[in-house]
Amino acid sequence: MTAAPCAAVLALHYQNDVLHADGRIRVGLAQDSTERDRVIARAGLLLAGARAQGLPIVHVRVAFRPDYADLVANCAIFKAVAASGAVVEGAWGSHFFDGLEPHVHSPREVVVTHTRISAFQGTPIQELLRGWGIDRVVVAGVATHSVVEGTVRHASDIGFRVMVAADACASAVPSMHDASLANMRLIAEVGDVPSSLAWAAQHDRETA
Repeated sequence: MTAAPCAAVLALHYQNDVLHADGRIRVGLAQDSTERDRVIARAGLLLAGARAQGLPIVHVRVAFRPDYADLVANCAIFKAVAASGAVVEGAWGSHFFDGLEPHVHSPREVVVTHTRISAFQGTPIQELLRGWGIDRVVVAGVATHSVVEGTVRHASDIGFRVMVAADACASAVPSMHDASLANMRLIAEVGDVPSSLAWAAQHDRETA
């Protein structure tokens, strides 16, 4: 029997400037956040679980030229990135966080760099997913109210079914994290890492 479309994982911004205590971006985790270790651990669990299930993983990173000539400063968040000197291409801050980096030799893992809010904007992610026969995506990353929600909305608009692994996401202000999850429940499933992986696996069983 021909294999049916399956799920993939979109892992968003698991980078040093976003996750590390010495990073320059604070919208996802405050410098003294007590949630840091938990979020990193849950992100690791998501990646490990996806690999164990054979799910494709798209590792999405944000990075800009050192002169930020490729940054469109049309809103506050992009102006703040440039002002902070964050996620410069080739610098430590733009690198993946230790332990959450992609397996670069795996045919099931790809790295995509973007420069907008949605991971789909200006990138080949949609074409990659369609080419792989994917119709569902598990989304997680930092920050919840920025790249995660932007990507979830975009994915839903172009026809993907979406599950948000909420415990592998974070916002520096907890109320913003909670509000964003409430918004996304209108267009996506929201669960934790184990339920997200089970959702992906159940889909494969139902359609195989």
